[in-house]
Amino acid sequence: MIPLWRQIQKNNFTKLGPLLDFLEMVPEKRSQVLAHPTFVLNVPFRLAAKMEKNSLQDPLFKQFVPLKEELDTSFGSTEPLQDQTFRRSKKLLQKYRGRALFVTTGACAMNCRFCFRQNFPYETEEKGFQQELAVLALDASISEVILSGGDPLSLSDRELASLFQELDKIPHIRRIRFHTRFPIGIPERIDAAFLEILQNCSKQIVFILHCNHPKELDEEILANLKKIQKLGIPLLNQSVLLKGVNDEEGVLLTLSETLVNAGILPYYLHLHDPVQRTGHFDVPEERGQELVRFLQENLSGYGVPHLVREEPGKPSKTFKG
Repeated sequence: MIPLWRQIQKNNFTKLGPLLDFLEMVPEKRSQVLAHPTFVLNVPFRLAAKMEKNSLQDPLFKQFVPLKEELDTSFGSTEPLQDQTFRRSKKLLQKYRGRALFVTTGACAMNCRFCFRQNFPYETEEKGFQQELAVLALDASISEVILSGGDPLSLSDRELASLFQELDKIPHIRRIRFHTRFPIGIPERIDAAFLEILQNCSKQIVFILHCNHPKELDEEILANLKKIQKLGIPLLNQSVLLKGVNDEEGVLLTLSETLVNAGILPYYLHLHDPVQRTGHFDVPEERGQELVRFLQENLSGYGVPHLVREEPGKPSKTFKG
């Protein structure tokens, strides 16, 4: 039987024409959309339904629909974080002491136009994670595993259950961290089968959501995330600071308050990674610092995300504010 979330995923917009028709976009504005982007379109119906009709300025539209600004290749590089430099196997990266990251899949529930791994050469031929698990089993210095991608929730419950069971067998692995954007587009992914996988794991799990704008959230999404919290699993959120999307005081304040009211702690506010074709999203570091100071003045400390930038080769994220 096909899970409900898989059935819903089939309704994603993967072609521009039907999406622009759905958004009632007039010809003048359609002309500003990039018809043949190098990074393919993938927008869940839930997110498209939240976009303002016939608008190029909607914060969700900007995040997920390619515009002709992507033709500008003068900004950044195809691999700004040099992920391949840190590969310990085909699907395992280690950038920081004590932590290792599984690149579990190249699939996502949605394709963000600013994605820092949009050019990453994902391993697609070798199935499973036996090589990665062997590396982890032999390295007692690693106590935390991060499941990333792509999006780990793109894996089937069978694949996730198998991975969790194998990680459970490694005694020095104490924590498993989920990095996901999936519930923002398809909250139905947090179903009974997935919750059972989490509940059966003996390791401490930390669940980190990626949400950039309060418009991405709704009651159904928060209700599904609450099911994870009820298992005793901490929920945090990380955002990327994006020009024209969330680089305004009121937007970030509303986002933090919405998250905190739902028991989700703002974790990181990432300065945009300099990925080629994404220069139109870039926000100066000084502006990011101004925004964080505003949040500090208007929120309790636990509601203020850390302003950070990832700099390849550094022993941790670099705190900027």
